[in-house]
Amino acid sequence: MRFRAAIADPATAGPAATAGPTALDRALAFPAGGPVAGPSADRIREEFAEHRFRPEWTWFAEDGDGRPLARALWWGRADSERPVTLDCLQVAPGVADPAALAAALLGAGHAAFGRRPGHHLSLPRGWRDDPALAGAVAWRREAAARAGLTREIERLRYEWTLPRLPLGGPPAAGTAAPTGRLVFREGTDEEFLDVFARISRGSLDLATRYELESLTEEELAREDFEFYRDCPGERSWWRLAHLPDGTLAGVAVPSATPYHRNVGYLGVVPEQRGRGLIDEVLAEITRFHASEGAGRVTATTDTVNLPMAAAFDRAGYEVTGIRLVLEAPPAG
Repeated sequence: MRFRAAIADPATAGPAATAGPTALDRALAFPAGGPVAGPSADRIREEFAEHRFRPEWTWFAEDGDGRPLARALWWGRADSERPVTLDCLQVAPGVADPAALAAALLGAGHAAFGRRPGHHLSLPRGWRDDPALAGAVAWRREAAARAGLTREIERLRYEWTLPRLPLGGPPAAGTAAPTGRLVFREGTDEEFLDVFARISRGSLDLATRYELESLTEEELAREDFEFYRDCPGERSWWRLAHLPDGTLAGVAVPSATPYHRNVGYLGVVPEQRGRGLIDEVLAEITRFHASEGAGRVTATTDTVNLPMAAAFDRAGYEVTGIRLVLEAPPAG
């Protein structure tokens, strides 16, 4: 058994290294079916073309005859130096112990990358009720845990779509009108760092709570700030939320992915929680995206964060599925 990326190491490759199938060919050739299906051929081609799937991030487990038995596709942004997430993990039918083979494949990839990117599984709501699907998730969870991805977060995936409007209608129609309960304005980097730190206190977001086990509020605020600043959205979109008397209430960070507009980051400071102000913040983000011509806005929240889920429901966002995140805890 051997584990390798779809591109040979140029330092050790012989003259025949470029004679065989390309990384894209090999990625496309692996069976993509099963309860947890792999990405479509069209999506694989698009991701390779946009440099989000790459040969060095496309790994296979092969038997002694070179037959691929498992495939792992890691994903990153076009400008990423290293992969950000594991997008797809599949094992060929008939493998006796898929968890063991997949764990070894992940371990080989992690060693090459010098890090352990998390695995994001896109699942339908109620996936536990389907025995075949639950079984396919189970061996992936076991493989991920063996490879060090021992922390799990389950999130609801939401989507807001612009209602059909008469031709020439206002661009933000279909969104909630401002109520005047909050005033939104631009802010300095220092102001956003402060509000990010304050919002982390008492957060129901599991990732935030996990991170605060090893980071201070200020350190986490810096990480969050840099993450959203580096997302495809613009820093100029960000807004601080204040009460009409100038009291800080929260933050609205509209963002984007390489595919569509996204809610990004939002929250209310602890002393203003319980007053329904999160509805105002979410409405501001949705209005902003709609005014920019976005007909689709996505978002996620942890399944345990019931107040945030209720806010998305009230705002007309619909649940489109589950994102199961398997990730490594902080080193040490």
